[in-house]
Amino acid sequence: MDHRADWLNHAYTESLNKIRTVSRKIGASFPHVCLNGSYNCEEASFWTSGFWGGLLWLAYRETKEKSLRELAETIEQKLNVPLHDFYDIHHDVGFMYLPTAVVNYQWTGNEESRRMGLIAASHLAGRFNLKGQFIRAWTDRVDPNSTGWAIIDCLMNLPLLFWASKETGDPRFRHIAVAHADTVLKHFVREDWIVPHIVSFDPETGEKIENLGGQGLGPDSAWSRGQAWAIYGFAIAARETGKPEYRLAAQNIANYFLSHLPEDQVPYWDFRSEDKDKFARDSTASACTASGLLELSALMEEESEKSFYYERALAILKGLYDNYADFSSRQDAILTKGTVSYPVNKHVNVPIIYGDYYFVEALGKLHGHPGLF
Repeated sequence: MDHRADWLNHAYTESLNKIRTVSRKIGASFPHVCLNGSYNCEEASFWTSGFWGGLLWLAYRETKEKSLRELAETIEQKLNVPLHDFYDIHHDVGFMYLPTAVVNYQWTGNEESRRMGLIAASHLAGRFNLKGQFIRAWTDRVDPNSTGWAIIDCLMNLPLLFWASKETGDPRFRHIAVAHADTVLKHFVREDWIVPHIVSFDPETGEKIENLGGQGLGPDSAWSRGQAWAIYGFAIAARETGKPEYRLAAQNIANYFLSHLPEDQVPYWDFRSEDKDKFARDSTASACTASGLLELSALMEEESEKSFYYERALAILKGLYDNYADFSSRQDAILTKGTVSYPVNKHVNVPIIYGDYYFVEALGKLHGHPGLF
């Protein structure tokens, strides 16, 4: 299949055009969800605060438009505040500083950006619980009971540690990343290749207590975006370490995800949701999975397996393009129908910034560009 098919070129071009157009409206802010046609603005410390800056860098890479780079750099300057405030910094510093400060340093050599990235990596490493061999999720301000919690999302923050280790020549960052990934493999991944959102450990002894449902239907369900984080996160861990067990985990979790997709290629918020809950979709899970499948495809040794995951990534992106993409001026976002948290009825079937980010990232990969991390 020609990966430069007309629909792919159109999807990529129109996505970049939309980023360029809405950049004048969104400016140097921190959008999360698109409500009534307009993206909202969160605080700089919010976990999604790096995705808009990342989209600007993705667009700048292709267009070289100075205004996009300047906006991304302004966002990065604002991200200095939570980085040095400390109290609201959490496990998602990878999502925040990889597509902003680290990318800026890698593409421009900006030394201040390098410093920000390394401080963020040190924060993340500092959250490592030695007894439990996991990176603690959230803060007491978010949930006072979260001292012993680890979440599947954090696999996607490990690239910050891998980058810091290579950048400094200090293996301790990599050791922490590998230890956390090993813990996820041992305590999150079940025999049916499903992962829960949250695993609770005793923070003093490190012993596992229980799985928690979090944003999924329950502790033993299959929250679709959680599976997406696991697919992409394990694929990156395999790429960075060469450990075959990470690749196998990504592969098997992906196989479950792919075998349970509806015809339009976008899952329900939880693969095991009840009939009454199946109106809630999550396009962000598909966008993230598509980009992760392209990483997984590159890791496979057999040509048939490479082709399988590559073609399935294309199929997901085509489903998003046909059924969920909006390139008009009616709304700021590109993808419709993402779901933040169905169990608490928080932003169901609305556009979400990380859906746009992973959609454009995946399209960029198919146009010859690597991901930002």
